[in-house]
Amino acid sequence: MKKLLVAMLVLALLVPSLSAMAVTVGFSQIGAESDWRVANTKSINEALEGAGFTVVFDDAQQQQPNQIRALRNFITQGVDYIVFTGVVTTGWDEVLQEVIDAEIPLILVDRFPDTELGDDYYVTLINSDFTEEGRRSGEWLVEYLKLLGRDGDDIKIVELQGTTGSQPAIERQTGFMDYIADFPNLEVIASQTGNFTSSEGQAVMETFLKAHPEIDVLYAHNDQMAIGAIDAIKAAGKVPGKDIIILSIDAVKAIFDEIVAGNANCTVECSPILGPQVAEIILTLEAGGTVEKHIRSIEYAYDTDGGVQYGEGLFTIKAADEIDNREF
Repeated sequence: MKKLLVAMLVLALLVPSLSAMAVTVGFSQIGAESDWRVANTKSINEALEGAGFTVVFDDAQQQQPNQIRALRNFITQGVDYIVFTGVVTTGWDEVLQEVIDAEIPLILVDRFPDTELGDDYYVTLINSDFTEEGRRSGEWLVEYLKLLGRDGDDIKIVELQGTTGSQPAIERQTGFMDYIADFPNLEVIASQTGNFTSSEGQAVMETFLKAHPEIDVLYAHNDQMAIGAIDAIKAAGKVPGKDIIILSIDAVKAIFDEIVAGNANCTVECSPILGPQVAEIILTLEAGGTVEKHIRSIEYAYDTDGGVQYGEGLFTIKAADEIDNREF
């Protein structure tokens, strides 16, 4: 946020009339399926409003038709910018072509649509590397099993996928599976979507436990599903974090609580706090500046004790040392 305030001050000095301009931003969000998504929405709305922009916000409730309708409404209303996170990867070409025809600058946040439109239809993309998050999850698991002295054991893994067809679900699975492919003792014995929600994560985990009592590891595409799965594991009479290793992605505060309590083992970060960057981009564009086409977030991984390698030159941070810094 400090960086945003500095940028606003500089731009205000360079462009004295900026504060007088009426800038309207249409923001199409997927929904509120997780703590991560709620924090992401809050971050973007607060940063845009703090920068003096009028925000037209639409919650799609995880339905693509709702988002398509929202984008068309933004065009009709004549917004100056559109901030967009797509619930699934495909099916956007027609409506995004309409955004192009309306000449409204499009800022992609968190997810990148799979389209036939090339790279000119959007101004910039701000997101995490979902494939890398999956790969890092796999690498952490391999290194952690070594620490436990179980690297030679046959390890049975179950996977809670995110929303079917969504970019994070596709890429987090790809990164994880590609990495563990080199370790034949690691086997994913069941994989099913939990739609990024606690309730579905719990329900699917209950099914997994009944069908596969020998589960060693749960890999969840987000913390929310892992938290639901922890309840299912407890109800089945097993000890989460010990009988079953719990590995997930996002690093929301709720999973830090579980890691510190010993109920989960690791979370790979995917930061939702993207609002300051979004606001800074629009301020820069309003001042006639240019922005990078692709902006990556800087993220880490957190676990029980810290010090486990999860990437080249990267080592986990002890969750207990970070938990007080988490606001979401």
